Amino acid sequence: MSSTRKFLDKLHPYFHKGGRYEVLYPVYEMVDTFLFAPADVTVGSTHVRDAVDLKRVMTYVWIAALPCMLMALFNTGYQANHAMQALGLTEAPGWRGAISGIFGYNPNNPISDFVHGALFFFPVYIVTLAAGGFWEVLFATVRKHDVNEGFFVSSILFALTLPPNIPLWQVALGISFGVVIGKEVFGGTGKNFMNPALTGRAFLYFAYPAAMSGDSVWTAVDGFSGATSLGLAALGGVDAIKGAGISWMGTFFGIEQGSMGETSVLACMLGAAFLIYTRIASWRIIAGVFLGMVATSTLFNLLGSSTNPMFAMPWYWHLTLGGFAFGMTYMATDPVSAAQTQAGRWAFGFLIGLMTVLIRVVNPAFPEGIMLAILFSNIFAPLIDYVVVSANIKRRVKRNA
Repeated sequence: MSSTRKFLDKLHPYFHKGGRYEVLYPVYEMVDTFLFAPADVTVGSTHVRDAVDLKRVMTYVWIAALPCMLMALFNTGYQANHAMQALGLTEAPGWRGAISGIFGYNPNNPISDFVHGALFFFPVYIVTLAAGGFWEVLFATVRKHDVNEGFFVSSILFALTLPPNIPLWQVALGISFGVVIGKEVFGGTGKNFMNPALTGRAFLYFAYPAAMSGDSVWTAVDGFSGATSLGLAALGGVDAIKGAGISWMGTFFGIEQGSMGETSVLACMLGAAFLIYTRIASWRIIAGVFLGMVATSTLFNLLGSSTNPMFAMPWYWHLTLGGFAFGMTYMATDPVSAAQTQAGRWAFGFLIGLMTVLIRVVNPAFPEGIMLAILFSNIFAPLIDYVVVSANIKRRVKRNA
């Protein structure tokens, strides 16, 4: 028996159900099942597809999000250090300056970038865990059921979609809305029809647009303002992006302004490869989203427009701009809110890709479209499955008549 297992076994009497520290039992379970195979498995209908248990599914998704989290730490610090260098600032304000100042503010120093970025990401993530975890425990206590690992995934995905300098009270409000309204009012994990993390993010966007979509929110330095590459594209197309010194490779690797964990297509591709290999995410949904985006953007390229530069945006730029790759990998493949049938997954994914480009190109007031496209498709996922199942039934009845 490993020393880690022995240590957890010693802790178990203090955190067991019905004990003095029962509220901390989910923490013990999370650590135990993250490191070891659980002795008990899911017995209900939630996520039961094969031998993979709910706890292992959520653990794999969290691991798949690690590349995006690491990129969030690096790019957030890199953009902040670069902005400070451009403004001639030698010290960041407040407690962050006291810590990050030890390593300096050189954007070419990876350690400085990671430390500075961590000082913005981890407060957001901690507040997300605290606020969302409170509602999870509260609903579990009232309904007298265990706290499952669903929020473990929602918390990291929600934090990665936020800008670095968002007020922490908005973080708490957003995740509370996502957990309560997006999931718990429908019965909890496995019964929600929309992605909780995306629901919370959408609430913040429409409730506090200045704090979620303004140019000044994407870099964590007061007094620095710069549009994201997608914002530039909405104003002047690809030429405006290149004119700002942003290359396609830069957007692919994620060295640009944007939400903390959504900028790197490479990081999302690593996460997608892991999820597909472990059979957690449906490759049909990912392929459907990609094909829908390529087909719709190509159609707009052929149509052309003398007044809207977004018509000329090629598909490979749509892929790397905004949160398209992140949404395609982690949000669209949510096993609860996505379509469940094989053919339905193709249609569900294609609808997301189509709607994303449609919103980006036709609606100039909302340059990012993946968030609304996924939420819109979540609503139609049951209808898509119904049509697929009904067609299969009619085909079998006709064949056996």
